[in-house]
Amino acid sequence: MPSLNRTLCHILPLMLLCQPATAQDAASPIEPPFTSIQPGDFAIAGSLSNSWADFDNDGDLDLAVSLKGGDIRLYRNDNGTFVNIGPQLGLPTSGPEMRGVAWGDYDGDGWIDLLAGATMPGELSLVFHNEGGKTFTNVAPALGLTIPNRSARQTSWVDYDNDGDLDVYAANRIGPNSLYRNDKGKFVQVSPGAGVSDGRPTVGACWFDYNRDGFLDVFLANQSGATDALWRNNGDGTFTDVAPELGLDNPGRSKEEGGVGCAVGDYDNDGNLDLFVPNYGVNALYHNNGDGTFTNVAKEMGVGIDNHAVGAVWGDYDNDGYPDLYVTSYHGPRDQQQPKDSLFHNEGGKGFRQVLTETSKLNVGDHGVQWVDYDRDGALDLSVMRGYTNQGGHFLFHNDLEPVAARRSLSVTLLDRNGHFTRMGAEVRLYDRAGKILATRQLSTGDGYNSENAAPLHFGLKSMDAVKVEVTWMSTKGRKIQTLPNVKPARYLGRSLVIREQ
Repeated sequence: MPSLNRTLCHILPLMLLCQPATAQDAASPIEPPFTSIQPGDFAIAGSLSNSWADFDNDGDLDLAVSLKGGDIRLYRNDNGTFVNIGPQLGLPTSGPEMRGVAWGDYDGDGWIDLLAGATMPGELSLVFHNEGGKTFTNVAPALGLTIPNRSARQTSWVDYDNDGDLDVYAANRIGPNSLYRNDKGKFVQVSPGAGVSDGRPTVGACWFDYNRDGFLDVFLANQSGATDALWRNNGDGTFTDVAPELGLDNPGRSKEEGGVGCAVGDYDNDGNLDLFVPNYGVNALYHNNGDGTFTNVAKEMGVGIDNHAVGAVWGDYDNDGYPDLYVTSYHGPRDQQQPKDSLFHNEGGKGFRQVLTETSKLNVGDHGVQWVDYDRDGALDLSVMRGYTNQGGHFLFHNDLEPVAARRSLSVTLLDRNGHFTRMGAEVRLYDRAGKILATRQLSTGDGYNSENAAPLHFGLKSMDAVKVEVTWMSTKGRKIQTLPNVKPARYLGRSLVIREQ
């Protein structure tokens, strides 16, 4: 028999009496309530990467999607209805296939720009400069960012040298990666053929300050049997691969195995950023021990399954205060692949419970995935891509979380001193009045499979009590802390708390 508590949860959901599942409950997945949005408009085969940003500065998030065949769709968010305006704004409708779609304001003019990487080595990457939200112009040749001889996967806008502008890291599936330094709006390749220009076949790249020295380091998920890498940023323009000594290299793979993506998140709310790696093979979850070391806890936490995983992203979809994990995966013979996704519910930082089955309506993705609160109701919605078979699409699911629970959240937007979105990799922590840490988030440097968002950070909350918000900015003088005490989440319902770097 179900417990009295579970019965009350069913009858009186607004009372929020639901407790974490017991071991007995875990045997029966409970799929969360989501509704498919504009399925007819989004049912387009060959959907690969997806990335969200407010390209027109109207206060809501818009969606960019790259498709096989070269189409880059840009859906403007019109009060929750999405309209593809890519063609009229100058984005391609056909041509070379693009992945690695990444939003970043590279010139600091206050309008977010879009980079797309070509997947065929004979083609060139595109950088679309945002002309005041009215049109986009490809400026890649003028910037020095055509990035030739590349099969693009992850592309990341990051300020690796902490000089205040966005640089570019371009992962390459077939050859050396490349790091480009932003020199007053022109990009110059750094250390070609050496160091962080790693020659292994890289699909996923995630930048985060794993050792808390104030400089962003980069983890590389590598394919075709290659070991993974963690390139420590030494702060002097050089990098050192410390993955072998930290146990993050995952040696001994077959040629059919490898890392495909990565996702950074603090799953146990201890203040340290952990790392999930979806694999062709057994997934890895590296717990950050807080002293510069990691422990792979994937199997004991319930996410170390053997799969053909592609993308992954953290997000607290039920606003219980702990980030959950969505992983896209597929199975089946070539050209007949079928999705086999996972939505791992975080059981209070103690483990994860799979809440999807193969018949779940959310089990539709085999490439990109992102959590996004597109309608600003406080609940994270789900954007997921399917690239294989003619049943593909870029599906968007509205999170139908009860309104009381949806409002139990806080959105935080981080901007630089000039009020522009350029501080990828910055961290935010919430503390309660007693000083206990509640949660940690990092501004995206790349996750969800070959994409980088320019979106607010979402925190689910156990209560609406006031919190202290602590921001960690990377700087040439190390990690710089900025705090806002006594932030009352209820004041920010339907909008974001905007924090500008001091």
